[in-house]
Formats: sequence, structure tokens, C-alpha cells
Amino acid sequence: MSKIEKIIRKMTENPRDWRIGNLENIAEHYQLNIRKSGGSHVGFGHKNSNIVVTVPAHKPIKPVYIKQFLILVEAVIKG
Repeated sequence: MSKIEKIIRKMTENPRDWRIGNLENIAEHYQLNIRKSGGSHVGFGHKNSNIVVTVPAHKPIKPVYIKQFLILVEAVIKG
């Protein structure tokens, strides 16, 4: 199991107290699009999925945003 897979498993088990950097690392690993417009939110998407997740860059990130992000990652992994 890779480091990224371990982080995803930990996020699934406990979606509290994560930072935007964790999400960006996972997004880069799975080649997700990361959209930073200089504001207080970061958008994540993928060319093969119509799911787009916008996450406030405040820390810690609320669990609802982590769950949405994990749905996107799962959709990309399953293709």
C-alpha cells in the first residue's frame, strides 16, 4: 500500500482535521485538476469525471468537504 493510499484510508476512517496540502498531494498523485484562483477556495476535478469539488482552504477542513473529495478520488480510481 502506497503512502497516498494510506492517507486516503485514514481520511475515510476519520474525515476530521485535514489540511488543503493533503488534498493537493492526493490530487497530484491521481492527476486531478487543481484550480486555485487566488481566493479562499481550491477546486478539484478530473477530465474523465463530471464531479467538481470546491473546498475552502481554511484549516481544518470540514468533514463534508473531505467526503466529497473522496467521492471524486474514488470515481477517478475506478475510471
